[in-house]
Parts: sequence; structure tokens; C-alpha cells
Amino acid sequence: MTTTPFPFTAVVGQDDLRLALLLNAVSPAVGGVLVRGEKGTAKSTAVRALAALMPGVDVVSGCRFSCDPDSPDPACPDGPHQPGAFEPRPARMVELPVGASEDRLVGALDIERALSEGVKAFEPGLLADAHRGILYVDEVNLLHDHLVDLLLDAAAMGASYVEREGVSVRHAARFLLVGTMNPEEGELRPQLLDRFGLTVEVAASREPDQRVEVVRRRLAYDDDPDGFAARWADEEAAVRARIAAARELLPSVRLGDGALRQIAATCAAFEVDGMRADIVMARTATALAAWAGRTEVLAEDVRQAALLALPHRRRRNPFDAPGLDEDKLDETLQEFGDQDQGDGDDDPDGPGGPGGGGGQPAPEDDGPQGGDTAARPEAGEGGEPQPSGGGAGEQQPARAAEPFRTKVLSVPGLGEGAAGRRSRARTEHGRTTGARRPRGALTKLHLAATVQAAAPHQRARGRSGPGLVIRRDDLRQATREGREGNLVLFVVDASGSMAARQRMSAVKGAVLSLLLDAYQRRDKVGLVTFRGTAADVALPPTSSVDAAAARLESLPTGGRTPLAAGLLRAHEVLRVERLRDPARRALVVVVTDGRATGGPEPVALAGRAARLFAADGVASVVVDCEAGPVRLGLAGQLAGELGGTAVTLDELRADSIAGLVKDVQRRAA
Repeated sequence: MTTTPFPFTAVVGQDDLRLALLLNAVSPAVGGVLVRGEKGTAKSTAVRALAALMPGVDVVSGCRFSCDPDSPDPACPDGPHQPGAFEPRPARMVELPVGASEDRLVGALDIERALSEGVKAFEPGLLADAHRGILYVDEVNLLHDHLVDLLLDAAAMGASYVEREGVSVRHAARFLLVGTMNPEEGELRPQLLDRFGLTVEVAASREPDQRVEVVRRRLAYDDDPDGFAARWADEEAAVRARIAAARELLPSVRLGDGALRQIAATCAAFEVDGMRADIVMARTATALAAWAGRTEVLAEDVRQAALLALPHRRRRNPFDAPGLDEDKLDETLQEFGDQDQGDGDDDPDGPGGPGGGGGQPAPEDDGPQGGDTAARPEAGEGGEPQPSGGGAGEQQPARAAEPFRTKVLSVPGLGEGAAGRRSRARTEHGRTTGARRPRGALTKLHLAATVQAAAPHQRARGRSGPGLVIRRDDLRQATREGREGNLVLFVVDASGSMAARQRMSAVKGAVLSLLLDAYQRRDKVGLVTFRGTAADVALPPTSSVDAAAARLESLPTGGRTPLAAGLLRAHEVLRVERLRDPARRALVVVVTDGRATGGPEPVALAGRAARLFAADGVASVVVDCEAGPVRLGLAGQLAGELGGTAVTLDELRADSIAGLVKDVQRRAA
């Protein structure tokens, strides 16, 4: 495997990505960059290539925390440092793997030595390694939430704190934070998105000539990495020198009142929450001016800063498409333009950012749009009146009703799955419920249990006075209970009996509400639909709830009700998913009126299929969509066969009176 990185200047296209990375290299105070895009779009290649362009650093000799010899950290665990020896080295790029533990990220403190010897024996983590360099997190959206919180807190404060049972260590941790993610694998929460300074949407070029050049350069690099890098050495040196020059110029750049007013007006016009966006835009515009070799921020800098700093801050939920209305942006900049700025030749519609492709506007997200899939409904069920419109029984997919806050659905028992916010589970974080002997490295000490284990042995250990002699065998790990994320598999009835009563809009609104709830609780979701003569896996289990919402929006309806086929297909999906992720427990949500009309003996077949879930102990909920004055109660019977519970659409609402009454009655029983 070659150690020669692909040259940064040899990356084809991706102008916004390269510019965002370079601006952070010029001014780390910008706050890092989140790169969103499909697989195979040079995200990781560009980030790794940037490390070779970063200016080298001088570090105190022997310091594990990369202290600057000109201003060493007074609280450095390896300090205090005396003036003297130092050594130059390249800026590091440290990669944080998705499966990293908390100790690997922040460092580990030897609790045993701290308790028995009073020694702070600290092993630095990745945050210490990344100090004064780059911290790169590939697939940051798959990182556990508590690790993301630790990571972003350190990036915001410029320091990392490690605390174990009252023993604490602090060290400096200032780094350029770069995260990459594929939105198809799930979104970051909005409050975490806000902590990244800039965001860039990347996609593979649709231009044949540009794609040919990408392949040509990649093949040349793979054949001879060193020779390929040598051919780009002059371009790399020029960019490296330009970064150094921009860093020197940065303190001299003037951010005038006019530019500040444009920044504030832009953030207000796009209804961005909080003030972080204003600050990031100001720092980005200043870095853009320095990158262009100017000492004054112009309107074009403010425009480019908005395109990089605002799109991800406008998302209120995972179904909102990122992006910025550029016409609205230009109108705002023109309305609040600085009359004293320049001589009027700074056209906000002009090329925009300087050098490195800064003139390219942020690409719009053209993600899946609901409602544009042509439906081919089948004939309705016997005796069912057909929906009006569309001619010959056809109809366009119904739009989802407004989502609402749902009541909490959970899996009973105690799991051990991935961290989340739905069902009870044994976790590394949460309330302490007991103690056990540690299996491997001790992470959470249970002090009382440790003292209890050590106390009976004090005389044998020669201790007759106050105090305790604690040995490794005495240490007890705290067991904790928190919440896990589950696989929420939606099994949605899209037959004619659902559409005929004009209920599909309400049904889609309910499922959309449950998807929002799944997003907030960090679940995986899947979608199985059934209509006509068969069932389909509309969306295999994924962390991307917005993909599920898009499939739901375009869901056609009509035909008979093959309930058994839908349940059997869902059962097969769960079987495969258990092989892939055995620790993640499932919650099956069947959305139906309970009718079964497809195939021979449909009712008996549906009952047998439902009992498979009960036999496997799968948690299930039936959302009863039956309407009208006369109700057959078929959904309740289905819930009984599944071994689960049934709720109506009204009871699904968190503030539903009917739901509260039913909960009280269930507890009383």
C-alpha cells in the first residue's frame, strides 16, 4: 500500500469541496467542514491530500500533546515545559474510526494507579494526537452520539477533559475537524450539523469529459504514485505557499460594518437559529479575503461564505432538503449592500469566491422528491367504491397529512443494541444499576462496590489503620442502563380498502410522524408495503429516514389486500437483518385496517403469518386504520395474533385523550 497521497491539486472538479478545505487550512477558527455526498466522489481523497499541504509545526521535544515551544500549554499533563529543545514535524492527520471507544478518543486514565498510588497515569487519545493538525472522521453520521458530542465539544473549546471518579486531566486539543458522510446512510441531528463550520454537497460529475479525466488521473496514480505526485509537485508547492501567505495576511483583513450588516441580514432572512452562523460567516468571509490576497472583505466574500455556512443550518428535520435559494440570497445582499464598499464593481451575481473554484455556487440537493412517481393502481376490492379522479380507477399517490408528535412505542425487556433513545438497554452511559467484575479495560468504576470488595482483605494486606489497600481484583465495573436504538420496520397496507375511504393521507401522515420519532430516537427503519397480489420491500433497513419518507410519499394504492404476503415479507426482512446485526432488536409497526382479501384462505394465512412473529418474540404494534360508524375490529384481532398491541390513528398522538384513557385502563388491568 502506497504512502504517497493523491495530490490535492490533481483532484478533478469538486471546487466547493477544495475551497472549503483550504479556507479551514487558512483559518482553523472557521470550525471545520462537513462533506456530504454519494460514495465515490473523492471526499476522503481530498481530505487526505490536504494534510500534505498543511504547514509543518514545531513541538516541544518529548511532549505527547504537541505543545508549541513558543507558548506551551501551562496545564499540559507532560508539563511544565522549560524553554529549550523542540523538533519540527509535519502536521498530522488523525483518523477517527466509526467503532472507536470513548477512551480511544479522549484518552484513558489508569484508575487503579490513581486510587492506590495517587498517580495520574494518562494515556493520550486521538484528540491529543490531532492537536495542531487535522482530525478526520469518515462516516461521521454513523458515529455514536456521545462520541460526536465529545468531539464537537473539544473542537469548540480547544481542549479535552477526561474525568474518572473525581480524577481529571485536561489538555489542549485544537484541530481542523473534517467529517464526511453519505446522506443515504442517515443524517446527523440538526444541533450537531450546526457545530460544523461549513458544509459542502458533492456529487460525481455528469460530464463525460470530466469523468474521463478522473479515471485517467486515478489510473496514472495507481500505476506510479511517486511519479504522478512528482508531476504535480509545482502546483502543490504553489498552493502550500498560498496557504502560508493567507495565514500571514489574515490578521490584517478588515471586516467592515457593511459586510457585517450583510452577514446579519442574510442569517436573519434565512431564519437561521442562534448566532453561530453569523460568526462562522464572518470568519469564512475573512478567510476568503485573505485567500484572495485582499485586506478587505467584499460582497462576493459574504455571498460565498453564505453558500458554504448556511445550507446545513436551515434543516429543521431530516426531511428538509439542504440548500439555499440563491435568488433570495442575492436580493438580501443587494438590499443591505454596503454603499461605501469598493467602487460598485462587486457584482453578487458574478464569479463569487476567489481561486480554488470559489466562484462555483454550492450545488443544490436534488435528492428524492416525493409524489412524482407514476402510480399504476389496480382495481379496487370487491364491493369497495373507487376513489374519484384519475380515470379508470387510477389515482395519484396521496400526499401525507401534517406530521404530529407520537406516543412512545418501545420494545419490552432489556436489550444490548446500539446506543439510541427508544428502548431500555445495558449501555456504557446511563444510570448506574449495579456492579460486576470488569471484562477487559475498566471504563466506569463503581466506587462503593470496589470498597466493599477490598474491605474484608485489609488485615491480610497489612493495613491496620485508616485507609484502604486496593488491588486490581477489587475493582468493580459499574453496570449502567440507558436506551438503545431499534429497527422499526413499517408494514403498510396500500390496498384499495385503505384508499377507498380517503384515509391514505392520514395514514401517510401517521407513518411520517413515526419516522420523525425514529430519527430522533436514532433507530434504523425499513418499509414493506402490500397491495394487489404481492408485497414489496420498498426500503431495506437503513439509517436514512428521509429515504423512507420519500418512498412513502410516492406510494401508490389500490387492489386487494394480501396481508399474509406483507407479514411474510416482513418476517423474512427481520430474519436477514438479525444475521447482520443480532444485537439490534426490532419493533414491527403494521399499519392496516386488518382486512385480508388476497389469495386463497386469506384470513387463515394472515393469522398463521402473524403467529410467526409471536413465536419469535418480536415486539409489534398494529396501527388500526379502520374508519366509519361500523367497525369490524380486525386490526385488534391481528394484534392478538402477533402478540402485540393495537392503537388507533387518534391514539397514536402523544396528546391524544383516547390514548391516555387507554393507557390508564391498561395499567389498571
